[in-house]
This record gives sequence, structure tokens and C-alpha cells, in this order.
Amino acid sequence: MADQVRRAAASGTPLRIVGGDTKAFYGRMVQAEPLSLAGHRGIVDYDPSELVVTARAGTLLSEIEAKLEANGQRLAFEPPRFGAESTIGGVVSAGLSGPRRPFAGAVRDCVLGVKILDGRGRVLRFGGQVFKNVAGFDAFRLMAGALGCLGVILEVSLRVTPRPRREMALALEMGANAARTRICELMRRPTPLSGAYHEAGRLHLRLAGGEAGVEAMAAELGGEDEPMAFWDVVRDQRRGAQGGDGPLWRLSLPQTAPIPACGDVAAWDWAGALVWMRSRRSAEDVWHETATVGGHATLFRGAGPGDEVFQPLAPAMLTLHQRLKAALDPAGVLNPGRMYGAL
Repeated sequence: MADQVRRAAASGTPLRIVGGDTKAFYGRMVQAEPLSLAGHRGIVDYDPSELVVTARAGTLLSEIEAKLEANGQRLAFEPPRFGAESTIGGVVSAGLSGPRRPFAGAVRDCVLGVKILDGRGRVLRFGGQVFKNVAGFDAFRLMAGALGCLGVILEVSLRVTPRPRREMALALEMGANAARTRICELMRRPTPLSGAYHEAGRLHLRLAGGEAGVEAMAAELGGEDEPMAFWDVVRDQRRGAQGGDGPLWRLSLPQTAPIPACGDVAAWDWAGALVWMRSRRSAEDVWHETATVGGHATLFRGAGPGDEVFQPLAPAMLTLHQRLKAALDPAGVLNPGRMYGAL
């Protein structure tokens, strides 16, 4: 792989980094020579008592989760699974988190260290395998959500957490605005909430923690019991994010901000901070309306060739992104344009 990157840098040949290729729809379209990591797989180090797992980028997410499950542990950020071939390198590169995000943190919060190939074909290591790392710039966190533009992830070390003793799923009949208000009230105090999702007039809640705490919270909330399998469907974005008319937008908002009136809301997740919306309005309109309430929008599905999909960056922020790209990939051959046309 290093040889392929060096040859590409010397000839100016763009490379498209591919693991399981389950997230090819995400980000801008890249026409380039594939650089496959599918064969670079395997768990390198895992000691359950240390709460850290290190794996090569091509390792299947399902393999890692099965290993953690056997030891009563899990990935706190609950990454969505877009197919059986989903790899841990793709999980980190995409930076997407599941329903537990507002309660347990994002992908970047769980990344402790990475080994990458930079655009010169050099193997670099950032961070390590410990929770508190003061060894220089936290470049390893930049890899979460960078879509491979800053380097080819070879290995990643992730913090894991114990599975809860008790989990329960509930559903309540409640309008979208009332549901957001209710969730904000609940999150002002310690509760065992681990998921809050709303769709079609129903608020779906997941509780996780000790037996007594979960039972007490369930009694306070009321509602109907639901199968836990419902949350697997939410995690993998097979409910509100599917179907409908028009391009699919993913709006990330302050939890208490009003939802912009620039499309049809299909559902919301993350306790009201993540909104799935179908809209035929122009991208500029959606970005503007979302920024007005302090959020940002991503054209998740439905982009055409050459379309920008992520919220435009302020000039100073774009310059910083370009400087980082130039430092790690001076020839600009790693997933060029996958995030922004200017990168």
C-alpha cells in the first residue's frame, strides 16, 4: 500500500481509499484508482481489563463487535452498519455515530490512537492506547470524519465500555415539539437514557443501566414496551432516513434549536439534535436556514456529480483545512475532493 501511495504521489494519480465500500454514497463522488484495505485486517491487541481494542483498518466491524460482546463490552458510539462488509477503518473515517451519541460521545471521543499512511507513503503513528495522552498534537482525532483526506488509516485504537446490566425500550404517543421539550427536561438530571428517537407522532426511548434505575425510570415515563430490535433499525438508519421524496438531508442542531422550515422532517434522533429531512430546496437554502439556528447540514443521499454535500466552511476554516491537507498529503492524491471540492 505504501508503494502504491508513493507511485501515485510521484505521478499525481488520485487514489480512492476502499475498505468494505459500504459508505461509497457518503461525501462527494471521487473518480480515482482504488487503494484497497480489505485485506489489511485483524485485531492487533485487546485486553478486556484495559477497555481498549486495537485493530487493522480492514477488520470487519462485525468481528470487533462479536469479540467485545463475548467479553460484555461494546463500542460506546454505536456506529451505523451499512452492510456486512463495514470495516473499522471506514467507521472512523466516516465519523458517524449512532443513537447513543448524545449520551456516550462521538467517534472522535473514543479514538485513542491511529497508525496511518500519509500522502508520501510514510507510516505515521499518532496517539496511543491510553485514555490520557499528552504526546503532542491530537492528530489522531482529526482522522475521525476526515473521509481519508488526511491519510490512509492502517490501525486504530478505540476505547470500549462495559455493557449495561439492563436495557429497555419504550414508546410514547407524543408530538415532535412536545417530545423535544420532554427530552430536554429529562436530560437536565441523571437518568439511564441511552436513546431518544421520534418518528410519525411517536417518541421512542431506550434506557440502559442498573436494574433499579432502569425500572424506576420506566415506571416514571410510562408508555408501551418495545422490542430492543427496534434500536438496531434506528442505528443502521433503516427507518426515517429511508424512503420519501427528494434528497435526504442530515441536520445537526443544538438540542433546543427550532427545526428549520426548509423541508419535510422524516424523523429526529440524538434526543432531538439530529434531524432527517427530505427537501427539494437548493443546497444553499438548506445550509443557510440550518446555520441560522446554529446548526449545520449534510446532503446525506441524493448528491449529483460535482455537488458539494457538507456545510460550506468559513474562509479561515477552509484555509486551515487546506494547510492540514498539504502537510499530510502534499500531492493531493488521497481521496481528493471527497469532503470538499477545494480539498
